Amino acid sequence: MKRKVILAGILACMGIAAQAQDVKSEEVKGKAIVQMFGNFHSGFGGNNDDRGFELERSYLGYEYKLNRELSVKGVMDIGKSSDVSDYQRIAYIKNAMVSWKTGDLTLNGGLISTTQFNFQEKFWGYRYIMKSFQDQYKFGNSADLGLSVAYKFADWVSADAIIVNGEGYKKIQKNDGLNYGVGVTLTPLKGLNIRLYGGLNEGSEAGKEDVKNMAAFIGYKCESFSIGAEYNYMQNASHKDGADQSGYSLMASTKLSKTADVYARFDDLDSKNDWNKAKDEQAAILGAQFKLGKYVKVAPNFRMSMPKADGAKNEYSAYVNCYFGF
Repeated sequence: MKRKVILAGILACMGIAAQAQDVKSEEVKGKAIVQMFGNFHSGFGGNNDDRGFELERSYLGYEYKLNRELSVKGVMDIGKSSDVSDYQRIAYIKNAMVSWKTGDLTLNGGLISTTQFNFQEKFWGYRYIMKSFQDQYKFGNSADLGLSVAYKFADWVSADAIIVNGEGYKKIQKNDGLNYGVGVTLTPLKGLNIRLYGGLNEGSEAGKEDVKNMAAFIGYKCESFSIGAEYNYMQNASHKDGADQSGYSLMASTKLSKTADVYARFDDLDSKNDWNKAKDEQAAILGAQFKLGKYVKVAPNFRMSMPKADGAKNEYSAYVNCYFGF
């Protein structure tokens, strides 16, 4: 009898231990999100008076994994106003979202990251130095309020769709229109990526046209180098009839060591019938990146801007960009 009681006790303890292990494996997991982008820059020639230290942007947030499928994320974006006369720091909610992933299906809802140029931005890999083409020239918003879905059909093809307000994360919903987008990503060979995207941002008010975005990207990335190219076309920018813009971006990088690499990029922005010629330009950047430990990156670079406006002179500047984040 005594042996039976002892045996039952041992089995009970083993069962409790197994349950505890299962509970432990399902424990929630959270991580802080801290990212800071800064630089020191100086212009040359006619642009010589533009120099100084700058804290461009800070992201502060937290991501919480509730279980294997469900997670939540909240991120604050602390940056500068687009109003040139406003020198105050402004804080926005960049992300306030719920994500559900099961198998090859992913659903996102809330204030989410958009899919219009997210792939290109990750491929470029130097967001803290310079935004990707569409973000740099305001072809769309990096985050917005709405829903997105993505599905991986096979190792070489996936598709995604998104529906959001269309006014970005810095503004409340003012108009009744919505922004729709559909994208397809192909990986026919290891390291080779092709991305196609089309979107429509409704012009819900009288006199405002639908904004249409089309983008194509191709890039190859391996351990030692990467090279990519994208072409973008936007019809009716800012919902204005005939205000079409187009442009392409070429990018490349190569690793020199585990802690150092070099990168280069060339952009060309054009407007239909020169309606935006004052802001049309060609731009180039060439630089290096050094990783100082796990959380810090330093990236000296040289930039050249070649405006297309009549009589405008080329601008040259040197930057040292810094990144801290985990």
